[in-house]
Amino acid sequence: MKLVSWNVNGIRACVKKGFLDYFTEVDADIFSIQETKLQEGQIDLKLEGYEQYWNYAVKKGYSGTAIFTKYTPLSVTYGIGIEEHDQEGRVITMEFPNFYLVNVYTPNSQRGLLRLDYRMNWENDFQAYLQKLDSQKPVITCGDFNVAHTEIDLKNPKTNRKNAGFSDEERDKISKLLEAGFIDSFRFFYPEKTEAYTWWSYMARAREKNVGWRIDYFLVSEKLKDKIKDAQIHAEIMGSDHCPVVLEVDA
Repeated sequence: MKLVSWNVNGIRACVKKGFLDYFTEVDADIFSIQETKLQEGQIDLKLEGYEQYWNYAVKKGYSGTAIFTKYTPLSVTYGIGIEEHDQEGRVITMEFPNFYLVNVYTPNSQRGLLRLDYRMNWENDFQAYLQKLDSQKPVITCGDFNVAHTEIDLKNPKTNRKNAGFSDEERDKISKLLEAGFIDSFRFFYPEKTEAYTWWSYMARAREKNVGWRIDYFLVSEKLKDKIKDAQIHAEIMGSDHCPVVLEVDA
């Protein structure tokens, strides 16, 4: 089974920049997107053979997630059941026979870490949510986690130490999530690989120079360790400031 995740940074814009070409070419079984930036009825996306599930933010043109799947899920839920967190369309959970899939767009701590306190609350609640699901059946969670975990996950770790996405507090939270029974699938296969990034600033020709960050992940329950076959970063795919990430799994 091939799973794809991509922060499209506005699906309407991304469609104009080749989204459908990549979608057709990659032929995913389940394709998750983040930062859709639209409301219901603002796009008519024809994806033959796929069911579509959307979670919209209350605020227009902001956040949002979607999943396109060839397989009908047993159940679908939106959000994590906490009103404070469920206004921004950040989570979709699908139950399949052998696993849960959780598509997430983690809140950004913002410049100056203005939203860090909220981010910490989110992290605690999201981890608890994942662990509750994982107690029932294995979990695959994917999306934009808005954090580079270790120094090899971004080009300039020293100058970004106290910036959003690489603060000690955010890095500690993803460490705790991994310690709680989840695997960073890319690092599972490529533990020492450098210059493997999934997001680049639009400033200063960062993508051209590969001055990037790895902040998009597939995290997989330890229970699925023997089922995961490969993890990939499709850095050559344009259309957003993020690129798609891929997980291949026997599930």
